[in-house]
Amino acid sequence: MSVNPIILSIPVFFILIAIEVIYDRLRHKNLYRLNDALTNISCGITEQISGVFFKVGTVALYYFIYEHFRWFTLPNNVWWGMVLFLGVDFCYYWAHRLSHEINLFWAGHVVHHQSEDYNLSVALRQGFMQKIFTAFIYLPLALFGFQTELFLLFSAWNTLYQFWIHTETIGKMGPLEWVLNTPSHHRVHHGREPKYIDKNHAGVLIIWDRLFGTFQQEEEKPVYGITTPMQSWNPVYAQVQHFGHIWADWQKVKGWDKLRLLFKKPGWLPAYAGGYRAPQKVDREQYQKFNVTVPATINWYVLIQYGIVLVLTSWFLFQFGQLEGWQQAGFAIMITYSVMSIGILLDGKAIGFALEYARLLLLPALLLLSIPLQGLLWILIPIGAGSALVWLGWTQHKTVAWQPPRV
Repeated sequence: MSVNPIILSIPVFFILIAIEVIYDRLRHKNLYRLNDALTNISCGITEQISGVFFKVGTVALYYFIYEHFRWFTLPNNVWWGMVLFLGVDFCYYWAHRLSHEINLFWAGHVVHHQSEDYNLSVALRQGFMQKIFTAFIYLPLALFGFQTELFLLFSAWNTLYQFWIHTETIGKMGPLEWVLNTPSHHRVHHGREPKYIDKNHAGVLIIWDRLFGTFQQEEEKPVYGITTPMQSWNPVYAQVQHFGHIWADWQKVKGWDKLRLLFKKPGWLPAYAGGYRAPQKVDREQYQKFNVTVPATINWYVLIQYGIVLVLTSWFLFQFGQLEGWQQAGFAIMITYSVMSIGILLDGKAIGFALEYARLLLLPALLLLSIPLQGLLWILIPIGAGSALVWLGWTQHKTVAWQPPRV
């Protein structure tokens, strides 16, 4: 099977994000914050890293249904390609809608909605469990006889389309708004006001929302995020936050209500436990985005280290099939640990320094043990790690008595 088009598109994603950042700085729109944008990308990294393992199971399930239970064998031509495009988009609408309407599924999808900003980096913010929960919704396409590789290709294109709609730099698009999912429609989807919640679930075609009663026009500018803000830049915590909420509610309910809790709407509780907790209207005058201000020394350190993590992640995704099992697991754990450690540093927590010291020792050791290095690389990696340790020590010294103000 060819390389996932989403992975091939990663450089394009970052080029477009860089263009939007430059536009933002020139126009002073304040669309980007370093801590939020890096957390968005980190969530995308954890989703992609876990995805190379989980995808084996979800793809195998589709392939198994196709090979053993398909009703038809469809030809590969333009006409059936158009039908598959519509089928994938239709299934995506229902997978996405159910991810908002079923508590357990929301635990996998909520990650995408946690950011209180709205820019292209938010498109990369994904939950690593969401595809596992909703894979079954696409199985009718296998029954109808759409080949596995074609299904994966069209699914990837469906996902790629949705990247550009995560922006505030594009307004309404005239007649296209009637048919296509646009930035305006998707801004509504990310709003946390009651009238915007659970609206506009479309992938490519907004017609599904219009047909099934979930369409909402963009009126006033949305307030972005979720009703219970995460209040952390730790991407690993972001992935498990809602599971913690489910566990807390689980302990409040009894008997069969424990099972019902998983499949009811997010916020549901039986009457004896307090009843449904409806989303509340946002007080725009009092509302402030979560933020943690850290010294510029930490921001510069994080930015350089993050660049190294991005290079390592790209290498891992492209070389995954050539790595041995222990190397796959080792790099997956190390990359996840890296983005978590960086997120905790951005939270202004002292333990972030301890985690970083450990990371700067473990990562070079993993590289030296698992990659056939030649010549100067044997020297450059330890020198680079040593320099980073010195830089981290200096950064910690500069912030030793500093308390981060939080908003």
